[in-house]
Amino acid sequence: MMSRSFKNKLFKGAVHASAALTVLFLIFTIGYIFMRGLPHVSWKLISSQASYISNIIGIFPNIMNTLYIIGLTIAIALPLSIGAAIYLTEYTVDDASRMFARIIAFAMETLASIPSIIFGLVGMMIFTQLFGIKQGVLVGSLTLVMMILPTIIRTTQESLATVPQEWRQGALALGAGKWFMIRTIVLPSAARGIVAGVILAIGRIAGESAALLFTAGFGLVLHDFFRALTSSSASLTVALYVYASERGETDVAFAIAVILMAIVLALNTFTKLLTKFWGNENVSVNVSAEKAADEANRAASHLAGIGVCDRSKRPQPMVQR
Repeated sequence: MMSRSFKNKLFKGAVHASAALTVLFLIFTIGYIFMRGLPHVSWKLISSQASYISNIIGIFPNIMNTLYIIGLTIAIALPLSIGAAIYLTEYTVDDASRMFARIIAFAMETLASIPSIIFGLVGMMIFTQLFGIKQGVLVGSLTLVMMILPTIIRTTQESLATVPQEWRQGALALGAGKWFMIRTIVLPSAARGIVAGVILAIGRIAGESAALLFTAGFGLVLHDFFRALTSSSASLTVALYVYASERGETDVAFAIAVILMAIVLALNTFTKLLTKFWGNENVSVNVSAEKAADEANRAASHLAGIGVCDRSKRPQPMVQR
């Protein structure tokens, strides 16, 4: 028979080994990609445009297309996700709204489990064939919006749920409206969680290729933003697929992988810094919310003490005969 202390040590060692194995696998993957791709990263590769006539390999159009897709997808998905999360957290008070919330939750779980290539086929059929929109950044972004909605909604919903209920009650007790309370107290307090969902969404957008093959296209030509909306525009992941599988340029594919990882890291770092800036500004908001809750509780206690809340202690009006 193994003693309890030995079992605890064995379990603790297994947990530490699993964590170390995960970290080592991540370090190995990133290190291998940088080892294979970093020697082939050059300014010419980053700043030039691909040309079959001049035999030039350049990915500058793909970098811009990736940034276009990330920006447009987040711009469309973020308001929808935050609005859905606010409804699910703050406005589901009766049976009908709870039933509708369960339908939304089921739809989110279903969307989260669908393979990305199915999203690509559905996006191509709906936006390209049904609505007649040409392949490009717009169709690719609309398709990716459907993919990342569950991620941002879930993280935003969990962040909103962590805001203390007393802050809401304090704001409402001082006369604030529902939307004013959400906009000035709840959302600023949940900003960190919302940004975390955005970071996860950016990672998925930047690493997506299967859905963009059918929606954004394979174009390697540089366009401005408005023309790229309806022109075939390959992202970095699509370009990586083209160079690795169709053209056999494995070194270029690894170089693209390095650049893609650097872009995602830069965007995540910028988002983290923005979160810290918001956090410093939201300290006063949180303190005000706490004071509001305390004042509301004191006011309620005072009113209860003098008998305002007790109908039996209120003076009865004189009945005139």
